[in-house]
Amino acid sequence: MPTPFVHRNLPRLLLQARESVMAHTRPSLREHGLSDQQWRVLRVLGEHGTVETGRVAREAYILGPSLTGVLARMERDGLVRRERDGTDQRRTVVEATAKGRRLVGKLSRSIEDHYAWMEASLGKQKLSQLYLLLDQVIELEQP
Repeated sequence: MPTPFVHRNLPRLLLQARESVMAHTRPSLREHGLSDQQWRVLRVLGEHGTVETGRVAREAYILGPSLTGVLARMERDGLVRRERDGTDQRRTVVEATAKGRRLVGKLSRSIEDHYAWMEASLGKQKLSQLYLLLDQVIELEQP
């Protein structure tokens, strides 16, 4: 009996696309002892500098309790530093250490090379359309 589905499985396709892109990135991450989550944290810090941990959790798509463990391991490895927010002691901020920033710089080059390859393969216009469509889907699904 056929299923009642008419449309393709968008969540599965998005996951498949993510895994396809990450297949190029993961070997470099593993070479430097990083998990996907740790890289997402470093990427957020590389883009924004010192960030409140709640924002890191939101932008890196890591649940708060998991982020606590991720940050503890990264702090142990000398990649990040956490401290109480100077203006609000209830909040904690995190920043990449010099070692973490060097790692972001090193990894960002190979990741940007991969994006340049994608742009050359798909064409600049198609890649821009993909970014725009993904942004629109994200916005559409916001509560």
